[in-house]
Amino acid sequence: MIFKKALLYVSAVSALAAAAVVVVVALAFALYAAVLPLVGPAWAAASVAGAAAGLMVLCALVLLIKVNPPKFGKQPQERDVLTRLIDLAKDKPIVAASAIIAGAAVALKNPKIVATLLATAMATRPSSTPKKK
Repeated sequence: MIFKKALLYVSAVSALAAAAVVVVVALAFALYAAVLPLVGPAWAAASVAGAAAGLMVLCALVLLIKVNPPKFGKQPQERDVLTRLIDLAKDKPIVAASAIIAGAAVALKNPKIVATLLATAMATRPSSTPKKK
């Protein structure tokens, strides 16, 4: 049953592809016949080749835009470290818990490192009140 259905899909797709090839060839002959009295056989063949190249370029542009769509509008703002850490903790709570346990182990083993990190964090924190001139 599944094999029969797959075989029907393959035959339908191949029939559509064959029909598309017939249509493209017929359009190429029609373009050649339409342009032949105006410019001659060489330029008529060149116009068919140019139309085919233009169609290929158009299809390639459509596919490129589909693969990598342009981004219009507002760009997402850069998030600060604390927001990213909170999002990471929400997404992966086991990793966050193990990081907290590792940090606690480091703090218990060597409190000087924690004091240095806290002093650095406090020194680089901006003041909340603006200074008057």
